Amino acid sequence: MSVETAPIFSDPDPFVLRFKVAPRIVLNIEHSVPIFEAALWSQLSLTNNMQVRAFGWAQQANLRTPLKQLSVEDSALLSKTLGEQEKQRKVYPLSATDERRLNGKRSIRTIDREVLVEVPDEEIAAAPSESPDVEQDEARQSHKVQAAIARIGAEMGFRVWIPKGDRQKVQDLLPEGVRAALLDVLPLNYDDTTLRTVEQIDIIWLKNRSMARAFELEHTTAIYSGLLRMADLLALQPNMNIRLHIVAPEEKREKVLREIKRPVFSLLESGPLYENCSYLSYGSIEEIGSIKHLSHMSDSIVAEYEEFAQDA
Repeated sequence: MSVETAPIFSDPDPFVLRFKVAPRIVLNIEHSVPIFEAALWSQLSLTNNMQVRAFGWAQQANLRTPLKQLSVEDSALLSKTLGEQEKQRKVYPLSATDERRLNGKRSIRTIDREVLVEVPDEEIAAAPSESPDVEQDEARQSHKVQAAIARIGAEMGFRVWIPKGDRQKVQDLLPEGVRAALLDVLPLNYDDTTLRTVEQIDIIWLKNRSMARAFELEHTTAIYSGLLRMADLLALQPNMNIRLHIVAPEEKREKVLREIKRPVFSLLESGPLYENCSYLSYGSIEEIGSIKHLSHMSDSIVAEYEEFAQDA
């Protein structure tokens, strides 16, 4: 064992205790065994109580954290499976999406660290223009999610900011007892440019005179506006201590996690946006909102549902 600080997992690297190991099994990526294989999924303690590919399965299995400790039984199963695959060399073809994601990831060196960047492929076909009825439906859905996030924050004891253009429609969806938590004026002491940026954010939870969490909803096909607003905020206030979240439907998950790694978002003075801004699904908001006794809970519960691009 040795203590080394040369970065491997990230830069700076938190894992500095290093052990020399020799690989016993080496497989090309097309020979790697998907966890969704029945022989693995149904027997691993991490997944055997879930449906295959269940929404949020990786989070539920606690696989979004580095250096996950496995049970002896799970370790033996994986070792046996990989040993058999080393002999069989069964091919598991990658999907076109997998290929694009693998080939699109790059890292570049800044003055003091290495950051991930990704330039997503252009969409194969432009999305058709949406009818006014569809746009109205999306606006209504967006307001419902805004209201759900506002209610969660209010019940946890936060004051809640909603932009003036949305406030009345969102307020109409909130229980009477929650509406008192909505702010008419932001109690913040920033310059005018920063304040104008903050005022446009879809939902903000505040404690006293500090912002705790900010949420941008991305319901439509283009998901850039929320990311740009979050990037603007960090560019204007690089030392701001606030948790940022992009909230979008499950079908937008991959797009959000790709776009957030664009170079323009990865080279901010405060560090890559993907380190400071996470993805939350509509389903996650619904799950958090269904938890009983939110008034006795900390907002740290959000961390159990958020996803970061570097972990995806």
